[in-house]
Amino acid sequence: MPNSSAAALKATQAKDAADKKKSFEAFRAILAYGKPHKWAFAGVFVCAVLGISADLLQPYLVKIVIDDHLAVGGRDMGYIATIAGIYLGISIVSFLFTYLQNNLLQYAGQSIVARIRKDLFQHISKLSMSYFDRVHRGSLVTNVSSDTETISQFFTQVLLSLIRDGMTLVLIIVFMFQLDTTLAWYSMIVLPVIGLVAFLFRRYLRQAYQVTRSRLSRLIGFIAENLSGMGLIQAFRQEEEQTRRFNENNQSYWEANMREVRANVLFNRTFDILGNVALVTVVWLGGLAVFHEHMAVGVLYAFTSYIRQFFQPINQITMQWNTFQSTTVSMDRIWKIFSTEPEVKDPEPDKTCRLRLSEARGRVDFNHISFGYSESKPVIPHLDLHLKPGEMVGIVGTTGAGKSTMISPLNRFYDVNSGSIKIDGADIRDIPQQQLHRLVGLIQQEPYLFAGTVLDNVRLFQEDISREKVMDACRFVGAHDMIMRMSGGYDTLLSERGSGLSAGERQLISFARIMVFEPRILILDEATANLDSHTEQLVQSALANVSTGRTTLVIAHRLSTVMHADRILVMKDGRAIEEGTHDELLAMHGYYEQLYNHARQAADEE
Repeated sequence: MPNSSAAALKATQAKDAADKKKSFEAFRAILAYGKPHKWAFAGVFVCAVLGISADLLQPYLVKIVIDDHLAVGGRDMGYIATIAGIYLGISIVSFLFTYLQNNLLQYAGQSIVARIRKDLFQHISKLSMSYFDRVHRGSLVTNVSSDTETISQFFTQVLLSLIRDGMTLVLIIVFMFQLDTTLAWYSMIVLPVIGLVAFLFRRYLRQAYQVTRSRLSRLIGFIAENLSGMGLIQAFRQEEEQTRRFNENNQSYWEANMREVRANVLFNRTFDILGNVALVTVVWLGGLAVFHEHMAVGVLYAFTSYIRQFFQPINQITMQWNTFQSTTVSMDRIWKIFSTEPEVKDPEPDKTCRLRLSEARGRVDFNHISFGYSESKPVIPHLDLHLKPGEMVGIVGTTGAGKSTMISPLNRFYDVNSGSIKIDGADIRDIPQQQLHRLVGLIQQEPYLFAGTVLDNVRLFQEDISREKVMDACRFVGAHDMIMRMSGGYDTLLSERGSGLSAGERQLISFARIMVFEPRILILDEATANLDSHTEQLVQSALANVSTGRTTLVIAHRLSTVMHADRILVMKDGRAIEEGTHDELLAMHGYYEQLYNHARQAADEE
């Protein structure tokens, strides 16, 4: 048992050391974004020094009036007026430099965070599909929005506090020692106490912020999931159950927030007490010194003003401690994403094979591939399939047969576990992904439409594609008349996912999109599964037009979709068990015939 305890302690210490190292790396990486703005930060520092110096001269001016003029019986109002004018002048100087300092810091801070947010979104968009299988969407939304905003607070609040309040503290100490060395040393006794309190609270505060951020991510993810599935929730009368689950997540987040608030209040009020104790001590000791004529009244006034200001920057810095703790958590989370490398990568420059779209013929070879989302559990144990240029191949099989899975490696959403996939003799792992996705077009069962105009959804916001080309593509697939019946034609604004359109209308727009980008290889993944028979005929006609001259893979649940294909591949348990034309497969009296008879029986019963 002692050995196991020692091993557990050692493992814990090693984990803590690794976590600290990662946090340091994250902090250093995020701070590197500030290098292009070093002159702005230098300007902030200069403005802070000048503005703070002007502020701190004010009590010293009052001390001069009291000790050097009023205390010795001076009655010259011109002298007092001059000091008052200087006091007003330095107040204006303080205001101007503070204004300039804040503007410079906000400009630099907001620019840094905008760059981080841009790089983060760009990095996320390059990650492999396997990453999105593991990470919840709500967490990523929190990273891009909330975590970057927290980092913004670090640059615009925490950094400002460190510069401004740090300089204020240093200059106050200089002024206090200038006024009275003994009283200043008494005031310094409180600094070790402040350090001890900060150290004791540090771990507790960090844990509180980590729990709060984690529960916020969970709550955002739950809300996003429910909004996406609202139709299903209402159809199955799940409103009460989902509300109950939301309340649980909301209550959990509320409890974490309250724990964080209690920690902050206790932390900040502790410093208030320390400040009041220090002020009372200085007034007592200074009062005794004045009573015994060891100190001038003006010095006590100035010292009291400085000791009151002494705790203001400390309190401000400690109040920013919560923001700093939250920032370090956010930095860790964001750096975790930045340090995640895509599993599917572009080839090295010396191994890159570039196929020109205009010269591509569209031959596709699945050379003895094995593929699974986990290497230990292959969904497709073995597949050897070869498509001729311009050939249409239908893929059929029951749910879970591996039909849709086999196209994921062709799009390089994932890489095969073994074997290779080649296009015109080139391994797709040697083709840059951007070029590969121009060669291979994909139409899914649920085509995704963005919030924007019909025109932008067809050309995917690429303004170099002309309006005329978009309209020609829509005419070719039979979508033009449907679009022109809309209120704004091609400028009609669509809601997110095109929720105002029918399934067939969304599908026709996705066909037009394919025509605009002109891929040599076309994949249709259950593209007609959710359509009625009339709409399916329209889409079938569009399919015939789109697939002309292209190598086409049609994954279909309805056999009628692929009956006229050049070849049909029958999948079962991840393997191709039959292959041939519709008539050839029926003549085999095998598994395809069973699927066909089952489909006919289901159609007769409708």
